[in-house]
Amino acid sequence: MGDFILSKINRTSKKYSEDFKLRAVKLYLEGDRSYKSVALEVGMRSSTQLKDWVNRYREGRSFEDKRGKHSNHKYNGFQKTKFVSIEEERDYLKAQVAFLKKRYQNLNQGGKTPKGSRFEIIEEMKDKYPITMLVKIAEVSRSGFYKWRKSAENQQSNKNKEQVVKSHIHAIHSIRPYYGYPRITDRLREEGLVVNHKKVYRLMKELEIKSVIRKKRKYFGRDESNVYPNLLNRQFKTQMPNVAYGTDITFIKVGSKFYYLSVIQDLYNNEVVSWKCSDRNDIKLVIGTVSNLCKKRNVQGSILHSDQGFQYTSSKYNQFLEKNNMLGSHSRKGNCLDNACVESFFSHFKCELVYLSNFNSEKELIQAIEEYIHFYNNERSQKRLNRCSPVKYRLTMAA
Repeated sequence: MGDFILSKINRTSKKYSEDFKLRAVKLYLEGDRSYKSVALEVGMRSSTQLKDWVNRYREGRSFEDKRGKHSNHKYNGFQKTKFVSIEEERDYLKAQVAFLKKRYQNLNQGGKTPKGSRFEIIEEMKDKYPITMLVKIAEVSRSGFYKWRKSAENQQSNKNKEQVVKSHIHAIHSIRPYYGYPRITDRLREEGLVVNHKKVYRLMKELEIKSVIRKKRKYFGRDESNVYPNLLNRQFKTQMPNVAYGTDITFIKVGSKFYYLSVIQDLYNNEVVSWKCSDRNDIKLVIGTVSNLCKKRNVQGSILHSDQGFQYTSSKYNQFLEKNNMLGSHSRKGNCLDNACVESFFSHFKCELVYLSNFNSEKELIQAIEEYIHFYNNERSQKRLNRCSPVKYRLTMAA
């Protein structure tokens, strides 16, 4: 084991000629073999080195190794503890002083110079002093310096590429200002620039470019819906008044304006016991209709059935029902037959009044609604009510 370690320590690096490197590269490119198998055939210790030569050949670069140890500088391979002459020691001390001056200019709050700043100083001084001298003064490794320099070159290359993408984004935006980042990404790919959509989004933010049509806005929404169980369950006939009610809203067009009619029916005799008309379809319209009912009838413990419109699932509607001790009931989603009684009333209302009339004002509409509801409650007979009107049926059954 000790002999093996000693052999590795005494092993020296092997240098290869330009002809050898070119022959090895061509041997790899002309065949269909791995780097490892070619390296073994030509007697190389490392297949990684062969891979580096192949990359250099493909990129048109020279095989020459230009790292510090092959530099023609007069202090090549300089060690700070070995000085051939007084001049060499003087130059070393000069480099040390120059480095320290620059280093103190880059001190951070902790009194230390970041490694990146030391690399930058070396890059700045490398034309005057050898890199082997500077890395020892800076207390960094030479391999770390070359890795940093390659990374810096890559960063600059990426910046140059981003500038090209930015110019294309500007051009696309000037022609199609309504394009957002997804469509701009598609256009860039059509032009041969394969860029991730997240990168396009970031570059557009840096350029302060956005679609002129619209931007997404956060939806905060209303309060959580209050959906009641379907207590009515299509049982539209009750044995007594004020047990169950049905309610809904319909719209009526007057000229270019829309009005909304909210009604409440007593399911005992289909009588319209409360109604309200407004030019706004909102919670206020619904609350007003229910409030009128509470003034006319004893609604304690009564069921009030409706669909799942936003007014009927709102917190205010729920609070109003609780305040008046009423039980809410909702139809199933998208099932109008669960509220068939009120739907039937609106059908007759529109066929017998709205479609046969031409209202010129809100006043005319309100008057016509009032007259029709009076007619519906007091005169219009229904087969279900033994050919009686709703009011007549109620009075007859109470007698």
